[in-house]
Amino acid sequence: MTALAAELRALPPSCGPVRLVAVDGHAGSGKTTFAGRLAAALGGAPVVHLDDLATHREPFGWTGRLREQVLEPLAAGRDSEYRVYDWTLRRFAGTAAVPAAPVVLVEGVGAGRRAVRPWLARVVWMELDAASARRRGEERDGPELAEFWAGWARAESAHFAADPSRPYAATRVDGVTGRIAASTVGEPSTTALTCDIARI
Repeated sequence: MTALAAELRALPPSCGPVRLVAVDGHAGSGKTTFAGRLAAALGGAPVVHLDDLATHREPFGWTGRLREQVLEPLAAGRDSEYRVYDWTLRRFAGTAAVPAAPVVLVEGVGAGRRAVRPWLARVVWMELDAASARRRGEERDGPELAEFWAGWARAESAHFAADPSRPYAATRVDGVTGRIAASTVGEPSTTALTCDIARI
């Protein structure tokens, strides 16, 4: 993780002074936990959680909110702040601050989508197939969210069919072992690392 953090810090800025890094993958693949550990390795890098910008009605309709509330201020060298969606209240409630740090992480399904890639310095993909990720998510969330997962799986499948992120990932992380490796995209890394995320 230390080597990956150093590699990311060395990338050219992609969004104003910020190196914006996407952590993408199927729901349940370990994105949130991995992003948290990577943020810690980066000395406390800010993390934008796309679950905070998505809504029940628009699971992938967050692109405009991300651009206006986060990307455009960062591109101008300013700290940003975005409104956070409350999944219980079903409305936006509260805000989250995103300082214009050297590296900012954006984690969530679709973080490496076509509309966001021009702002990104790197796409990191959590390598876990959709069925395994869904099983992990359902075990985590319990039977009361089974209906949500069924609807989500359809929406996620349609999204990645139309707008895949994985082919653009220069770094891939095994969702079971936590092994970090360069993909065929971008400059190869000489070091493979491990991070225990088997229980994510």
